[in-house]
Formats: sequence, structure tokens, C-alpha cells
Amino acid sequence: MSEVYRLAGLEDAERLQVITYEAYALIRELELHWPAANADLAQIQDNVTQNECYVLEVEGKIVATITLSKGDEVKAITDLPFIKWFAVDPGEQGKGYGNKLLTWVEDAIIRDKVGAPAVTLGTAQKHPWLLPMYERRGYESIHAFDPGNGDGVMHLLRKVVNPAQFSIMNASVTNV
Repeated sequence: MSEVYRLAGLEDAERLQVITYEAYALIRELELHWPAANADLAQIQDNVTQNECYVLEVEGKIVATITLSKGDEVKAITDLPFIKWFAVDPGEQGKGYGNKLLTWVEDAIIRDKVGAPAVTLGTAQKHPWLLPMYERRGYESIHAFDPGNGDGVMHLLRKVVNPAQFSIMNASVTNV
């Protein structure tokens, strides 16, 4: 089985829109105000060009996607990288593709390419399985807040991907 991890291009936007829209069905049912849940083609194209949007292809077909944000969504809280718009084709769920892509981004991109000691992402407390799933993967809540838009409590989660570097970073912050 051929698996390829790569940056998405504009030529992938239509497929990414289908995957994201279908994967975010529960987000719409829960009435969460997440931009990816209703993203049109132009928003998908903007995500691809303005951020680092990664995909996992299996046998030439994109089955999962995740974005490393180049924006400032969490800069008021942390300088750590922020990932968003994580989606797995519902027809391919349960095969480990989401886990593989997230692990690859944590290791190859965040730790090795970016050189960051940890990564962040956000999720809603009212989602029935996302928060526990991320916690099982080693993420911990570092900031909880209610945006006041009906989403309820949102959590900014962090996962340490380079423990030695994270310890050094924390020691330097503590000694300031």
C-alpha cells in the first residue's frame, strides 16, 4: 500500500472541501462555529495558500488532511505552533489514517522541521469524543474559555513533541 505525506496544492482544493465538509458533519450538528465545518471552495483554497495544509494520500487518493496555521489564532496565549482543520474522509475512518497523519505532522513537521518543543490545537468540550481522543494522544488542556458564541467551553490543548527542548524552554521561562 502506497502512503504519501505531502503539502496540499490548489489542485487538491476540491477533494479537500469534500473531505472536510463530510468529516465535519457532527460539528455542524453540534452547532459549533468552526470555520472548516462550512468552508466553501474559496476558503479551502485560502487555507491551502495561506497556511501549510498537509495531506495523506493512500494509493493516490487523499484520505486525511491537517493544517499548520500561519495565523495568530493563539498568539495571545502561546507562541507554539497551532494545528487546525484536521479531517479524515468518513469512508476511510477507522483505518488509522488520521492517527498516522497527526503523528507525522507532530514529528516530521512540528518537531523536526519547525523545531518547536510542543504543538497546540483547539477543541470543544461538548464534542462527544474529540477531547478524550486528544488526551489519549498526550494532549493536555492549557487554556479553557467560553467564546460566548454558543460553542460552550473550548480547550486549547498542548502536546510536547520534544521533551528535552520543552524542559529547556520551561527552565528559561522560570528563570526570567
